[in-house]
Amino acid sequence: MIKILSRSRVDLSEFLSTHHFFVETIEEDIYIVRRGEELPVFLSTKGDTLYFEIDLGSFNEVKSEELMFNLLDFNTVILPVSFGINNTNPENPRLVLVESRSSKNLQQEDFLSVFDALELATDKAEELLAGYLK
Repeated sequence: MIKILSRSRVDLSEFLSTHHFFVETIEEDIYIVRRGEELPVFLSTKGDTLYFEIDLGSFNEVKSEELMFNLLDFNTVILPVSFGINNTNPENPRLVLVESRSSKNLQQEDFLSVFDALELATDKAEELLAGYLK
């Protein structure tokens, strides 16, 4: 069997739509990416880096010393994704899942694998947070 490697460049929205994602542009270089019933992924670009973020909810509603320890401990389970705090609004910090990738020489499989990793991490996060939600 003869195999031929093909490389092409395609627009982000077009690429993701062919893989059953819906992409909405919020502003230049910031997008919301949705797939099925999964939580939306916020995707932003700065320079040669892509940043992925899933908002899990208000951190004020669940924070505790025990949860802080468990979140850090779970970071080793959900790699390459990790828990973080989005403190853009200090009055309402958000618990988030984050991941980043260099966009230089980014292969489509690597790009798509981020969404799979985020989906698995979201499932683990929901299991962990169930015990802390009031």
